Amino acid sequence: MATQLMVFMDKEDELAFVRFLERYTFEVYPRRVPPDWQTFPAKEEHFDKFPEEDVYLVASDIGPALVDKLKRGKDKGSWRVDEVRSPVVFWERCRVNEEGELVSGQIWAETDVTQQTGRKDAAPERFRLRVVEIDTWIKKNFRKTHPKGFFVGPKTTRSIKETRKPELRENKHFGRVITVHGG
Repeated sequence: MATQLMVFMDKEDELAFVRFLERYTFEVYPRRVPPDWQTFPAKEEHFDKFPEEDVYLVASDIGPALVDKLKRGKDKGSWRVDEVRSPVVFWERCRVNEEGELVSGQIWAETDVTQQTGRKDAAPERFRLRVVEIDTWIKKNFRKTHPKGFFVGPKTTRSIKETRKPELRENKHFGRVITVHGG
């Protein structure tokens, strides 16, 4: 089963997350990798180079990013990271919608053997432990929500308490409004 965390993070929370990731070796890739993409480490000084929406964080010290070339569709010619066979954490970044609401993102990693994904071998233990540490850090530092299942970064929580903005919205068609516990 995959580790999946649904999160709300503003830019300051994202920076705190990247600072936390600096203790590990992660290289940054976009969801669709252009042929001329130059990877860079997930560090605060490179934060402005991060892709706007979806990010793959490849634990390059554990294993390489396995990529396949897309043969059709609008992204034809680009590469895609194999998120099951590679030691990778997928980070869908939060975005602000037309109504000014912060739409949820997610942090996801596949570490176990599953029929659905075709993973035949479990991820290396070092990678699994790294994913558990990320999961633990978010659950320790972020606030829980109503309805359950989401985690809100501390800076985002503070902003909501002080200004009642932004409102939080689940990332689904007609997604629910999410509230922070104690907010």
